[in-house]
Amino acid sequence: MNGKVHVYTGNGKGKTTSALGLAMRAVGANLNVYIGQFAKGRKYSELKSLKKIKNIKIEQFGQNYFINGEPTKEDIDSAKKGFEKIKNILKSGKYEIVILDEANIATFYNLFSTKDLIQIIDSRAKNVEVIITGRMADQKIIDYADLVTEMKEIKHYYQQGVIARKGIEM
Repeated sequence: MNGKVHVYTGNGKGKTTSALGLAMRAVGANLNVYIGQFAKGRKYSELKSLKKIKNIKIEQFGQNYFINGEPTKEDIDSAKKGFEKIKNILKSGKYEIVILDEANIATFYNLFSTKDLIQIIDSRAKNVEVIITGRMADQKIIDYADLVTEMKEIKHYYQQGVIARKGIEM
């Protein structure tokens, strides 16, 4: 089976959640899943549950969530370190599913380039399915992908001042 490239983007909620749903389906089929989270360093609730599942490995390559600001030198260094690790994981073929959570944000903020991202995906083992999440997907990524889903925000309770809730948004 040749792996495909999925992109989940847009300004609505559900990009990471959709990728995690695909990860759960893959585990049910006895596939191995690797999740690399860029621009994230907080201890989200999914980290606790996913670490309990033997077929899933998850790592974060961020210091905090800087989306409302600019990345720090530490954010950039963490993303570059993660990018190098992902390059090797994609080539190894050890994981049939590789989720690059917030990689679109990482390219938007120039933590690594879209060109380099496409290049490492191109060099992956042929059986590896790649899922790229995050707002502001570069048009080159959209054109490159086999499947693109845009999450569109129509209405969100954040607009009424509701903050992120444990177990729902974090």
